Amino acid sequence: MHGVMGRPPGAATNNIATSKIMLLMLVVMTGVAPISLYMLVPALPVLATTFGRDISIAQMTVSLYMVGIACSQLVMGPLSDKFGRRPVLLAGLGLMVLAGVGSVFAQTLPQLIAARFVQALGGASGMVISRAIIRDLYPRERVGAMISLVVAALMIAQMVSPLTGGLLETAFGWRAILYLITGASLAITIFIALALPETRRDRAKSGGFRGDIGKLITDRAFVGYMLCQVLASQIIFAFAGGGPYIVVTQMGRSSAEYGAWFATTGFAYLVGNLLCVRFAPRHSLEGLIWFGLALQLGASLSNLIWSFAGLNQAPLWLFGTQMIVMVANAFVMANSAAGAISIRPEAAGTASGAMGFLQQGIGSLVSQSGAYLGGHSTTTLPLTAAIFAISIACACTMIFIVPRRNVVVSEKLIEQAEEDRPGGHCERSEAIHTAAS
Repeated sequence: MHGVMGRPPGAATNNIATSKIMLLMLVVMTGVAPISLYMLVPALPVLATTFGRDISIAQMTVSLYMVGIACSQLVMGPLSDKFGRRPVLLAGLGLMVLAGVGSVFAQTLPQLIAARFVQALGGASGMVISRAIIRDLYPRERVGAMISLVVAALMIAQMVSPLTGGLLETAFGWRAILYLITGASLAITIFIALALPETRRDRAKSGGFRGDIGKLITDRAFVGYMLCQVLASQIIFAFAGGGPYIVVTQMGRSSAEYGAWFATTGFAYLVGNLLCVRFAPRHSLEGLIWFGLALQLGASLSNLIWSFAGLNQAPLWLFGTQMIVMVANAFVMANSAAGAISIRPEAAGTASGAMGFLQQGIGSLVSQSGAYLGGHSTTTLPLTAAIFAISIACACTMIFIVPRRNVVVSEKLIEQAEEDRPGGHCERSEAIHTAAS
């Protein structure tokens, strides 16, 4: 096994893990930052007009928010390993509430941008710590399914958040969006404070950020799973960046039609996560990743072939095949994330933070590259070729980096590994990992 199984002892913990309240908390803490991001997007043109600035300046309320999410995950994850999930999460959500109040009373666009950045720093704590909490509460085999379940519920909320923001702006003005975000943040903070127990145990084992990250980046399994998850996420960023230009500019369709077609990929991703939840009890984590990789590679290759044939100039071909890619992508992302945070359960927060930072940081560059490929081409070929290349790179991480787990480990090998790495019974699973790798 990679890492320690780490099933939390005690009936109380088991009750927490199986409760619907726990699932609800995981969904809201994960979703508060991204939903707040998407809810303001429909009001960007109004913001630019209200403050007399260019739309590119108003866009910074979104772009710097994404930077804040990336930076926050790198910090909040290790802090949750050191001080516990609950206090760090409450501190982050409290910061989001205070920044939300600042955004409500912002009188200039720079003030609003700064408040939104701080809001993201606090809100992203829920994104990174939720994955660590899942690893605290559930055994390795269930982590991928739980991540998929949380993402599935979150996807539904994210799909309606831009619509909610647009309706609020139309009916009550753009500040109504900020009032709702701040009020929801406060309600979630109170809910978490009242209902969430501390799930992080044995905090004394943590070696600090430098120690934890040093052990993680020298572990081939962690690096492989993390790169697999990060690269899989870049398919979404690349397509989201280039899709609008392809549909609107190349195909001559309306922005509303693009929005409708793009929603189909979000629905496909939702379906993929639900299927992952259904299949997880009967299949290994690695088996689900390989299934997703094979389907992802085959579908992205098909999209590339359609581009060569000229068929992708119709939205049905482009988005129909991309929907298959997104179903596969859900399998790859959820289960590779589960593999990464299961390597060293005592450093799950650090692992989650590093993975989230790379995902968001690289994603901003890939999204910009996708926009360039879609906006400076007359066909879909450059974008579909880029997505196919990312799919190949994603598969290569599992082929060449993640160690194989098909070695039959004998009692003699286990005893030998335990002699080489003394630590008694608590290190038995780690010893098996060493012998098998």
